Amino acid sequence: MAAAAAALPFSPRRPFSSPCFLLCFLLGFVAGLFPFAHRHLLLDLRHLPLPDHDPRPALARVPAAAAEREPPTLIVVTPTRARPLQAYRLHRLAHTLRLVPAPLLWLVVERGAATHETAALLRGCGVMYRHLASPGDDDDARRRAVERRRGGLRQRNAALDHIERHRIHGLVYFADEDNVYSLDLFQQLRAIRSFGTWPVAMLGVGKSKTLLEGPVCDDSRVVGWHTNGRHSRSRRFHVNTSGFAFNSTMLWDADKRAHQAWNYIRLLDTVREGFQETTFIEQLVEDETHMEGVPADCSKIMNFNLRLEDKHLVYPKGWQMTQNLDVIIPL
Repeated sequence: MAAAAAALPFSPRRPFSSPCFLLCFLLGFVAGLFPFAHRHLLLDLRHLPLPDHDPRPALARVPAAAAEREPPTLIVVTPTRARPLQAYRLHRLAHTLRLVPAPLLWLVVERGAATHETAALLRGCGVMYRHLASPGDDDDARRRAVERRRGGLRQRNAALDHIERHRIHGLVYFADEDNVYSLDLFQQLRAIRSFGTWPVAMLGVGKSKTLLEGPVCDDSRVVGWHTNGRHSRSRRFHVNTSGFAFNSTMLWDADKRAHQAWNYIRLLDTVREGFQETTFIEQLVEDETHMEGVPADCSKIMNFNLRLEDKHLVYPKGWQMTQNLDVIIPL
C-alpha cells in the first residue's frame, strides 16, 4: 500500500482554500443576475426626467407644411406687335421680370404669326417664357385699328385659352409692354388668394397731369373707386387692365368664381371701348366683397401707364438699320 500511494502524482487530500471558494461563489452569483439586469435598467430609464431643451437642430423643428410651401407661379401675359419700339419695350419688361423671384412664366402673344425677331429676343431674355401667336384678320385695316385701340384683346384671350387648356396653376396678370412696373408689385401679387386689385397711375391726354384709376381701400377691403372721369357712371368696376390679377383656377373651376353657369371666361369684343375690363371682372367676382385690395389700404402706386405713342417713328424691318449709318461728326 505504501508503494501504491507513493506512485500517485498528487496528494489525495489537499488543504481547503476559503478565499478561492468565496471568489468563485461571488462570480457565479453575479453571472446569474445578468439575464434580469436589462429589465431593471429599462424600468429605471423610463422614470428618468426629460431634458428641458430640445436636442434636435433648429431646422428639424420647422413644420413640414411650412418647409414644403412654395410661392405661387406668376403668369404674366404680354400682348405685342411689330412696331418701332417693340424691341426696346420687350427688353425693358424682360429686365424687370428677370429680377422677380421664381416661379414666373411669361406668356408673350404676338398679333398674327410669331416673328423671328421676337423669338430671338425671348431666347436671350433670361426668363421662362412661352411665345404664342394670335392669328386673325390682320389683312383687315379696320380690324387692326380696332385691335390697337382695345389693346390686344384677342391676344389676351389667346393667352387665357393656353392657360385653361394646359391647366397652368398660378396668378394671371396682364402686363402691357409699354407700362412701367415696380418689383414690389410682383411681390404683392403672390399674396393674392383669389382676385386682387390696386390703383394704377396714368398720364393724362395732354401729358400734363397724372390720373389714378383703381380701388379705394380700408385695409384690404375695397370701399370705393378712383376714376378718371370717363364712363364714370356706367362702368361697374373702375379697374385698369394692368390693375388686377386673379387665380387661374377661376377660368375652369366654377366654384371659385361668381357666375358658376358661365363656362367661358374671356374678354368680350362685343362691348364698347373702355368696358372690356369691367365686363371681364364681372365674370369673375360678384361685387367688391370678393376683391382683395393690394397692398393694405391700397396706398402705394406700383405701376404706371405712360401712354407713349410711337406712330410717327419708322419701323426698321428685322430691327436692323441699313441706311444713314455714315459718321456725321468724325472723332
